[in-house]
Amino acid sequence: MTTYKIKRVYETISNNDGKRILVDRLWPRGVKKEQAQIDYWAKELAPTRELISWFHEDKENRYKEFASIYQNYLKNSKIDLDKVITNNKLISLVTAVKDIKHSHLPSLLKYLNKK
Repeated sequence: MTTYKIKRVYETISNNDGKRILVDRLWPRGVKKEQAQIDYWAKELAPTRELISWFHEDKENRYKEFASIYQNYLKNSKIDLDKVITNNKLISLVTAVKDIKHSHLPSLLKYLNKK
């Protein structure tokens, strides 16, 4: 079974990170690729730009609906999770998001833990 943890790309890299997967559509500002030490950039696991834009218009009132729409996006997508997970015991989902609790990450974790 794979264990997932969430880490901001700006945090110090650790030997305990396992496979580091960036789960944002855009590359984080101010971070060089060598510095981030990302093993795989899973753009397809991030919400669409349209969904993010809609959500950002009213974060406080739209979070539950955003999470639901994003869950459906993940369920109905043709994402090849084997390419992302590949039998790793530990995976760090890396993001630039500041407010992880109110982002796509809780929904993504829920989805990945069901797989």
